[in-house]
Amino acid sequence: MATPDRGGGTLLLRWAALAVLSAGFAAALELAGIPAGLLLGPMLGAILLAAAQRTVPIARPVFYGAQALVGCLIAGAITTSIFTTLADNWALFAGVIAATLSASSLIGYMLSRWQVLPGTAAIWGSTPGAATAMVLMAQASGADARLVAVMTYSRVVCVAVTASILSAIFLGRGGGHGLSIEWVGAFNAHDALVTIAVAGAGAVAGLALRLPAGALIGPIILGSILNLSGAIALAPPQLLLALGYAVVGWRIGLGFTRDTIRIALRALPRILLAIGLLILFCGGLALLLAWRLGIDLVTAYLATSPGGADSVTIIAASTQVDIAFVVALQMVRFVTVLLVGPPLAGLLAKRFGRNAS
Repeated sequence: MATPDRGGGTLLLRWAALAVLSAGFAAALELAGIPAGLLLGPMLGAILLAAAQRTVPIARPVFYGAQALVGCLIAGAITTSIFTTLADNWALFAGVIAATLSASSLIGYMLSRWQVLPGTAAIWGSTPGAATAMVLMAQASGADARLVAVMTYSRVVCVAVTASILSAIFLGRGGGHGLSIEWVGAFNAHDALVTIAVAGAGAVAGLALRLPAGALIGPIILGSILNLSGAIALAPPQLLLALGYAVVGWRIGLGFTRDTIRIALRALPRILLAIGLLILFCGGLALLLAWRLGIDLVTAYLATSPGGADSVTIIAASTQVDIAFVVALQMVRFVTVLLVGPPLAGLLAKRFGRNAS
């Protein structure tokens, strides 16, 4: 029986509205060839519901489970060839990562000085490579995680659109895969059970060890070890991943309020300008990688793009690129950001606070 809640309507009706909106947006984005439509569609649907003050609860364990599924996707893409790639190109990778972090930190600091977003949200939101983790860390530091999410997931959209354009130009196809039957069929029960077991054990371990974004990092570590050792072949079913993407999108979108949306819309032109500058900078690094290593430009772009490691992996999985190379560079930057990002963002936030006072 549906339970009435404050604000009118029932939770059942709100869930139905959220499902319809999410499915509609996701279908439109997928048909438009935009990668990660199954993440962005539910997020847009949830934002609309939140703007109408008709939110629904997403239990924390459910959100942890969704993060863990994305962690399994990343872990499944980590192969021994990644370490060969890292060993052969470690100096180039280090230079690319250092340059990207320097550029993003400068942009975030300037956005904070110009008061594009209140507080230190712009500093946290400009940090590339760990979107979900940075949102969680920003929240822990006292920054407005919803506005940080605006910046990080606006980058996801911009990166996805650019990937689609580049893929159509250089690979002769759109970045997305359309509404393929593989998203709703071809369900392998064995793969599903293995994925759920690794996701659950990894998330519990990551949270117990208090790792940053432990529900995401734990399954990445455990899944990578099992995958590389040959103990299992981690292959999360697409339908299971689609459910995980939806929950991640819902949790982010439902955190918005009318005030948050108003602030975000007012700042959006300058946010998009900053994102454009960062994407252009990373595009220059991608040209360098493509020239030096002889790889296609779309692979190089996704490897250097300032989207989150989880969302970029989702995009790469729906685009015909060298996913091992993309994951290699993104994961090294992801780990670097986890280690360096919080203290660097904290240092910039303190410096901004002193200058603002």
